[in-house]
Amino acid sequence: MNDSTQSNKPIALVALDIAKNRHDALILLPSGKRLSMTVANSLEGYQLLLDRCQPERFQVYVAFEPTADYHRNIAYWLATHGCQCFLVSSLSSARAREMLFNTWDKNDRKDASVILYLMRQGLMLPFYDPLLADVMDIQEISNTYHQISMARTRCMNSLFNHYITLYFPEMERYFYSSRSEWFCRFLLKFPTPASITRYRCETFVKRARDVVGRKVNKEQLLKEIYAVAGQSIGLPVVLDSAAVATFKLQLTRFLELTTTRVRLEQQADAFLCSRSDYQHLRSIPGIGPIIALIILAESGDLKRFGHYRQFLAFCGFNLSAQQSGTKYGHYHLSKRGNSRLRYAFWLAATVAIKLRENAFRQKYTRYVKQNPADADLCRKARVAVAAKMARIAHAVVKQDINYIGFYEVSHGT
Repeated sequence: MNDSTQSNKPIALVALDIAKNRHDALILLPSGKRLSMTVANSLEGYQLLLDRCQPERFQVYVAFEPTADYHRNIAYWLATHGCQCFLVSSLSSARAREMLFNTWDKNDRKDASVILYLMRQGLMLPFYDPLLADVMDIQEISNTYHQISMARTRCMNSLFNHYITLYFPEMERYFYSSRSEWFCRFLLKFPTPASITRYRCETFVKRARDVVGRKVNKEQLLKEIYAVAGQSIGLPVVLDSAAVATFKLQLTRFLELTTTRVRLEQQADAFLCSRSDYQHLRSIPGIGPIIALIILAESGDLKRFGHYRQFLAFCGFNLSAQQSGTKYGHYHLSKRGNSRLRYAFWLAATVAIKLRENAFRQKYTRYVKQNPADADLCRKARVAVAAKMARIAHAVVKQDINYIGFYEVSHGT
């Protein structure tokens, strides 16, 4: 929307309390007249709201609390029809409700009036629409990857906390990595100790050789598993029982989720490889394809943050403290920003400090130098490295350059 063409128009404020099937709207016209209405979550309801706002006469500002994804449709439709959309903080709404009504009690009509009050005080931020900003595809890949990863983790926990514990608990020691597909393929073929010991050792080694993946010494590993199976404390269930069938069903599901996750990783890299901001983020130690994907999906265009402090606040890495009179509290992370962004930079920091010779590892080492065994100090050091990584991520994207590590360059690496 071009603000210059509507700068002379009076402003009409619209406060929306978002719900799944309908929205409560409170409209404040420039004349001071208030209109309240219920907006059905349909095209007819949206059009009726727009007609009440009279966009041909007024510049329309619409504000709402983010409520799951229910606000996305009406926000996009209103934005494409000339309205400017804003977000109000849920925390601000709760505090304002207590102040205005002297109670924590809430209802939809009261929430709309609270949002309108915050709008009149200027306590709102522009709504960043992913579809209009052309980051919808990135967000959907990231969200789907997140859901697949959570489902895969739940499935893995089910395997190790229930099935493997009951039927073959000794096999858990051979699970070296969550990306080791050979482990599940092996258990699909040999789900219980009895399925192994029914063969002679040489026969078992021959039958299992193609299942265990790229092991350097397959024969030694398989002989060790055979010996372990002979001493297993697993429950002696029958191989063709329903219990073993459900075990195999979970193993198959875990493999399917693993394959889907790998396919999404490849799709994300192929989709983003032509973007300069993606390549700049990938140049930072510790940031791989998925972490870069999460950063772009949750942040959108990093250039929209004029200063790195704004980006740190968006992530929740900014410091805050309580002060009253002459008493000052300790500074700590506000954690009022995007939790998934903090998680992404935390993962990247964890990877970077384990790499050899980079500035992030240097910072971590300096931070924990006094007492490397102090778990609390190590946690604070990781947070400090994650915040530094967020600051550098904003800088490389904004300046359109790759990350240059002075420490690495000085050592010729």
